[in-house]
Amino acid sequence: MDRSRSHPYPPARLFWRVAALALLLGCAATTTAQTARKPSPYEVRPGTEAATPSNTGPDFLPRIDGRAQFMQMARVYNAGTALELPHLIFVIDRQAGNRIYYVNTPRHALHEQFVRQQRLVRSLDKATLNAQYRDPARRFLFGTLAWQQDLPGYTYEFWEGDQLTAALLRETDTAVRASFAEPVRFKTNSTQHDALAKSTGLAFVTQEALLREQRFLPLNTGSAEGRLRIVRTQAQLDALSPRDIPVLDEVPIALAPVAGLVTQRPSTLLSHVNLLAKGWGIPNVYLRDAQQTLRQYDGRWVSLQVKANDYRVTPLKRPARTPSRGTPGPTVRNLPRPDLGVTTLKPLASLRARDSRQCGVKAANLGTLKTVLPPAASVPDGFCVPFAHYQAMSDRLGIAARLQSLQRRPGFDSDPGVRREALAALRAEIANAAPDPAFVHDLDRQWRSQLNSAAVFVRSSSNSEDLPGFSGAGLYTTVPNVTRGEAVAKAVQTVWASVYNFEAYEARSAAGLPQDAVSMAVLVQRAAPSDSSGVMITRDPFDANRKHITYISAKRGLGIRVVEGKRQAEQVMYSNWSKAVQVLSRSAEDTQLVAQAGGGVREVPITGSRQVLTDALIARLAKLGVTTKQALGGVDQDIEWAVVGDDVLILQSRPYVSP
Repeated sequence: MDRSRSHPYPPARLFWRVAALALLLGCAATTTAQTARKPSPYEVRPGTEAATPSNTGPDFLPRIDGRAQFMQMARVYNAGTALELPHLIFVIDRQAGNRIYYVNTPRHALHEQFVRQQRLVRSLDKATLNAQYRDPARRFLFGTLAWQQDLPGYTYEFWEGDQLTAALLRETDTAVRASFAEPVRFKTNSTQHDALAKSTGLAFVTQEALLREQRFLPLNTGSAEGRLRIVRTQAQLDALSPRDIPVLDEVPIALAPVAGLVTQRPSTLLSHVNLLAKGWGIPNVYLRDAQQTLRQYDGRWVSLQVKANDYRVTPLKRPARTPSRGTPGPTVRNLPRPDLGVTTLKPLASLRARDSRQCGVKAANLGTLKTVLPPAASVPDGFCVPFAHYQAMSDRLGIAARLQSLQRRPGFDSDPGVRREALAALRAEIANAAPDPAFVHDLDRQWRSQLNSAAVFVRSSSNSEDLPGFSGAGLYTTVPNVTRGEAVAKAVQTVWASVYNFEAYEARSAAGLPQDAVSMAVLVQRAAPSDSSGVMITRDPFDANRKHITYISAKRGLGIRVVEGKRQAEQVMYSNWSKAVQVLSRSAEDTQLVAQAGGGVREVPITGSRQVLTDALIARLAKLGVTTKQALGGVDQDIEWAVVGDDVLILQSRPYVSP
C-alpha cells in the first residue's frame, strides 16, 4: 500500500470516559480537533470549557426526577454548540446497599473528590482508588450520566479502562433505572464494554453508533476566506482555485490546494486529502447534509471558521483581496539536494537514513526499519532506483527546458485549465519516452535476481515528500502489482512522470517548493497480498498531548482504499495506559481490492463481518508503532501497514504532519 495515487486502478470518537484519571494524568492538554467526547477535568481545552458552574444546590441528589434536576447537577461542555454535552458524575456505594449519589458536578469535578468530601472513606490512596476501576469486589462504582443530543437520549457509562463485570454492570443498571426518571441506556466505551453489554442483554448504545449520528466533526481547525463552491461534478472539482472553499459530497482521491474544505460524508482521517489539508493548514470539516445546509452561500465570498466544538460560515461583502497567482506567494523553501553520483540499484536492506540523498526519505526509512523491526514485523524486500536515473532521463528529454517553455505559455500562470493540460502533455512525454536500454537491462536483472521476478509495487521516493511540514501524501503515482519485466520499466517511467501530476505541481507551488529542484527516486518493492491493511498514527491525531494513544484505520484487502478515503474505514483508538480499544467506526466498504495474477488489481465482494481488526492485532500494531517511532528518531509517525496471515508488514513510515 502507498499513500500515493495508484495507477492503473479500476473504476470521534464520541468521548473517552476519563473521570478519576488522576491515576493516569496530571497536566492540561491542548487540541486542534476532536470528536464529541467529554474532556477530562485534566484536559480542559480552549473553546471547550464548561458553562459557568453554579454553587447553588446540594452536593448530591439521591434521585433525578426530570430534566431540571439533571441540569441543576450537570456540567455542560461546549454549551450552545453542535457538540453540546451536559453530563454529571455519579457514585454507587455498594457497601451501603448500592446507594447512589448524583453529584453536583460543577462543584465536584472528580469522583474521588466527592467521596473524600462526603467522608465515605477514611483514606483513598492510589491503590484503593485503582481498585475502584479494577477490582470486581470494589466498594464504589464511578460512572457518568450524559444527555446525547444526536441520539437523542440519556446514557450512562464508565471510563474505557474500567474492568467491569457482568454483575457490576447489572447492579449499576438497576440502581440508575430505579433512581433516574427518564429512559436511559448503557454507553460502551471499549470493545470489552461492548462484549459485556451483549452478554448481559441490557439496552446499550456503542460510541461507534453515536458517532454515526454526529452531525459535525472538525478535521482541522482554523479560518479562511474564499468563494464557497458547491461541487457536484468532476469538472467543477477540476476548476477549483486556491481561493475557493469547496463543499464536497465525499473526499476526492486528489485535490489541488484550496482555501478551506467541507465534506458531507464521513471519511477516513488519514485519507490523502485530509492529510494534505492538515499540511496546508486550512480549515477542514465534516458536516452532514453540507450541500443542502450551505446552498445559500454557493458562489458567494464567505469566511469559514472551524473550531474544536463548532463551525461558522459568514458571508462577506467583498473578498479581502483580489485572488491572483501574481500576488506574493509563500516563501520559497529549499528541497534536499539529491546525490546524483550514485547509479547502482540499491537493495532496501542496505539503506539507512544517510542514503536519503540517493534514494529519498521514504526508501531510507524503510531500509532502517527492515533491520530493526524483525521478528515482530517485517518490511517487504525491494530496491531503490536512485535519483541519478531520473536526472539522466530528464537531461535526455530536455525536461527542464520543456518545463520553462510551458511556464511561459500564455495562461499557464493564471488559468488552472491551461496548467492541467500542459502538465498532462509533459507527463505523457516522460511516460511514453523510449527508455535507456542499459537502464532497462539493469532494472530487469535486479528484479529477477533479488526479487525472483515476484509481483511488485512501484512507488515514489522523491525529495519533495516526507518533509517537515510537507508530507506530499497522495501527490505521486504508485503502480500496483506489476508482474512482467517490461512492465516494471514502464512503471518506473510512470512514477517519474508523476512529478508533474497537476495536484503535485499545485501543492508544491502553494508550499513554496521550487519546481525545478524536484527529483524522483523510485522504490520497487515486493507486493504484499494483504488480508487487511491500513494506516496508524503513533499519537492521538486529535490531541498532540495524548502520546499514549495510537490511532489506527483499516480496511480489508489492499490498502489503496484506506488512503483514498472515499468510504469510511474501520477506525480505532488504543490506549497504552488503559489497554482499552475504542471503536470510532467500522468499515463502510462493500468490496475490497485484491491483486490479479496477471497484474493490476480488481474488486471482490466482502462477505461476513464488517470488523477488520481484533483487539490482539490492534495491541500488536500499537506496539510496533512505538518501535517504529523510536527507530526513526522519536518523532510521531504516520505508518502504513498490512497483514498477511499472521505476519505484520510495515510498508511506509513518515513523520506525522501536524500544523
